[in-house]
Parts: sequence; C-alpha cells; structure tokens
Amino acid sequence: MTKAEVIAEISAKTGVEKLAAQECVETFFKVVRNSMVEGKNVYFRGFGSFIVKKRAKKIARNISKNTAMVIDEHWIPAFKPAKTFVDKVKKSETVKTMAAKKSAAKA
Repeated sequence: MTKAEVIAEISAKTGVEKLAAQECVETFFKVVRNSMVEGKNVYFRGFGSFIVKKRAKKIARNISKNTAMVIDEHWIPAFKPAKTFVDKVKKSETVKTMAAKKSAAKA
C-alpha cells in the first residue's frame, strides 16, 4: 500500500477531503521524523514504536578489493511492532493464504 492509497482510504473512511488527509499524514511523518532526529522514540500503544537503534562499531569487508574497513557505531531508525499487532498479523487468514501462495509458487 502506498502513501497515496493510505490518504485515499483515510479520506473515504472519514469523509475528510484528500488534501486535508494528505496534510495530516505528511504532518504525522514530520513529527515522527523530527522526534527521532532529536533522539526521541515515538510510542503508539497497540501499534508499535518508532525507535532510534544503536549499531555497534564493526569491521566490514570489501570483497571486490579484498580490503577491510571500519564502520563506526551509528544510530538508525527502526520500527518495533507491538505484541498485539504482531499477533493480529500472525492470525490473519489473508496473510496465511498469501504466504501459502508464495511458498507454492517457489516450489
């Protein structure tokens, strides 16, 4: 589902104009993005958390040049779904049928 599809569905379900729905969605993303840039996590009970995650310093290999390089520790954005959200996805019949179709297509 794309952002445009989300905006269209919000508009259809709430009766709000698409432009207003788009502005709300864009503002939501800006708030989440700005909070994470400031090092703050964003929590939504029953949905999940947008968190800033620390990646440790590590040594990586450039296979084509056969050299090692150091990647310093850094912070990345991540999403951690809530347990109730994960359970709903796991129990979803639609997801189960989609997974069965994909595995059958690979075989």
